[in-house]
Amino acid sequence: MSFPLVILLCVGLLQQTAGAVHMDKLADNKICGDAECSYVVSMATVLDDFIAPDCRFINLRLGQKVYVYSKLIPEEGAGVFWSGSVYSERYVDQMGIVGYFPATMVNETQKFIENTVKVATTNMDFYCD
Repeated sequence: MSFPLVILLCVGLLQQTAGAVHMDKLADNKICGDAECSYVVSMATVLDDFIAPDCRFINLRLGQKVYVYSKLIPEEGAGVFWSGSVYSERYVDQMGIVGYFPATMVNETQKFIENTVKVATTNMDFYCD
């Protein structure tokens, strides 16, 4: 392999890893079931289709079930967003992908945890790959 080709390959790999972006924070705090936000807080049903505007969000389809992991605490005048993952046998390719969606797009059908904790958000909460 020639030297210029190796340099070009290394630059390409660096550019690919540098492609990750820290997006703007949607809120400074969130409500979770535990300090790591690893427990499902509730289950919700999607009321209407939602197309993700950027990589922080997930797409939703009417009728899908969503596991809710956290609920952002909005600042005055800001929208209310929840974090969750789609659960649906029909859309298996989307299962396991966690992202934000507007709380108005879902109907919370079952609460699993009543005693929630307030957790500060970090830049990693809004990291895009």
